[in-house]
Amino acid sequence: MVASEPPISGQPASLAAQAFRPGETGGSQLGADWFLARPNLGVLIDALRADGRTVVGPRVVDGAITYAEIESADDLPIGVGDEQAPGHYRLVERGDRRAFDYTVGPLSPKRWTFPSPLSLNVGTRDGRDVTFERVATETPRLAFIGVRACELAALGIHDRVMLGGPYTDEDYRTRRQGALVIAVNCSTSSSTCFCTSMGTGPAARGGYDLALTELDEGFVVRIGSPAGADLLARLPVRAADGDQRASAAEAVAAVAKRIGDPVPSAGLHDRLMAQFDSPQWAKIAERCLSCANCTMVCPTCFCNTVIQQSALDGSTSTSERIWDSCFTAGFARVAGGNFRSRPRDRYRQWLTHKFATWVDQFGSFGCVGCGRCITWCPVGIDVRAELLAIAPPLTPGREPAAPRPVAAAPGWYVSGRVVSVRQETSDVTTLTVGDVDDAFLAGQPGQFAMLDLPSFPQLPISISRFGRDTVDFTIRAAGPATAALTALGPRDEVGLRGPLGTSWPIERAMGHDVVIVTGGIGLAPLRPLIDSLVAQRDQFDAIRLYYGARTPSDQLYQEELRGWGARGDIDVQLTVDRADDAWTGPVGVVTHLFDRATWDGSRSVAFVCGPERMMEATVDALEARDLAPDRIFVTLERHMQCGIGLCGHCQIGRLFVCRDGPVFALAQLGDIFGREGI
Repeated sequence: MVASEPPISGQPASLAAQAFRPGETGGSQLGADWFLARPNLGVLIDALRADGRTVVGPRVVDGAITYAEIESADDLPIGVGDEQAPGHYRLVERGDRRAFDYTVGPLSPKRWTFPSPLSLNVGTRDGRDVTFERVATETPRLAFIGVRACELAALGIHDRVMLGGPYTDEDYRTRRQGALVIAVNCSTSSSTCFCTSMGTGPAARGGYDLALTELDEGFVVRIGSPAGADLLARLPVRAADGDQRASAAEAVAAVAKRIGDPVPSAGLHDRLMAQFDSPQWAKIAERCLSCANCTMVCPTCFCNTVIQQSALDGSTSTSERIWDSCFTAGFARVAGGNFRSRPRDRYRQWLTHKFATWVDQFGSFGCVGCGRCITWCPVGIDVRAELLAIAPPLTPGREPAAPRPVAAAPGWYVSGRVVSVRQETSDVTTLTVGDVDDAFLAGQPGQFAMLDLPSFPQLPISISRFGRDTVDFTIRAAGPATAALTALGPRDEVGLRGPLGTSWPIERAMGHDVVIVTGGIGLAPLRPLIDSLVAQRDQFDAIRLYYGARTPSDQLYQEELRGWGARGDIDVQLTVDRADDAWTGPVGVVTHLFDRATWDGSRSVAFVCGPERMMEATVDALEARDLAPDRIFVTLERHMQCGIGLCGHCQIGRLFVCRDGPVFALAQLGDIFGREGI
């Protein structure tokens, strides 16, 4: 009872009478603030040990503040702090009497709740008989002190992983049920901390029995469970006053402000999953040692392997569970080889699991922002910097919204005036049209417009260039309507609706190699894409253009082709079906241009336009080079009259080419791409 406990050191007995009493365990006490004087911290540890608990808390071991068994308050790192940075850790003498003014060391409570090694069973062979006996493991009654908010979050994550599914880890369940947790709110931080980004700290929000906030004169204490209330009833505490509560809150708030938000987590799952082929993985691999330090110090990583320790005669063996890591060379090895033999694949597996697929599996990130992986990486790889490099937050305008078309309704047109006419080939003409609505000038590469001349059917024509105050339409004279359009001259007017349809997703290619494959007049819808790539050349890695035409004289934009090739930073390769006497280049289908190329398709995004048979062959060739369907984009042609998905002419499966396209990811089309009669 409180009456038998010594009074708070230096306080009159009358104040001790205000101490918390065992009967006061109602809801009004949960979350209330109490005060424990600094000289009485040892009373707390003594009370835990008196319950027969092994007390695990911070102490200085081998030059680091790490979790270990402690017997008294003297074992705590009094007056010792730490200095942490990527690949750097050292202790500093603070010159004060604070016990918890450090951040986190290399060990976490995982060392005790999910230990390694752990004996599982003993198997015995007696002739033809085989028996297995579970190893009885003695689980100590634990009490953790000094657990930080990020580590509490890690314990909560382990609870979901080990206990929240259809199967439970019985050893973990036993250890967690018997453990008592005393948290400490952070009043300091290191340069490697990012708990604020992960929503885990620096204030403990739950999962503890008691939570302490350290002040110079002692500790503000908050109850988090009935077990914590019972423990507090045995301690010489009093109600915290207003100044103490305010000082505690201000200290923790200052830490949160100091850390900031170094890893914007909004949309991180999708941003990261869209970058499986980022060239940054290879750049990280140039530094990563695959040493597994990051997973060993991580408080949430739970990958493990079961090994057998066998008797010499093979009659008995003991199965043991040990920690393992997705960075080890054999982690993904099977009889036929290794699924992740390259360091960049292992780093990608780790990072995407932590910040993306863990969400799919368990409903939260697998990272709590403790920063251990940054500090204890021998080469100082900073996960925060890598996340920003691989999956930067989308900024306004990064994926611009399509402009609202003008005269969208069928039968409603606005006019534009032809400014100039350029004859590209014997049957292909480019019209440059001015006096157009601003919506056309704000259009995006890959979009089209409906063009109309009275007495002729309206036609969907791709916009082949966006100028300052004009747009280009490159048209092949293939029938009466297209012949009439190509016969227009300067100052003639034409009816316009648009811009319509989807565009080439240029933002998906940023930071990647770009492959453009086209044939014939298919270069026209790709011309604005090439203009955008050239204008932002530093945003892309290698750019390769493969273009096939019927004959040399059928090549579009011949001067521009020569100009692109002369830049030196765009690989332009041309082929023709039939050569003339002056042609010295390759002859054959366009896919032959990269049959012997050495580029790595896993780093590429492809844009394809041309006759559908040509696109089918191109897609097959690209997939053979490890381009996934979600990184191959094609543009389709169908009979489009309305341009907005209301006439039904351009339906292809569940899609309308005019409304849902004309630009599609191959993955979006699925098995309808190339299927006859669809």
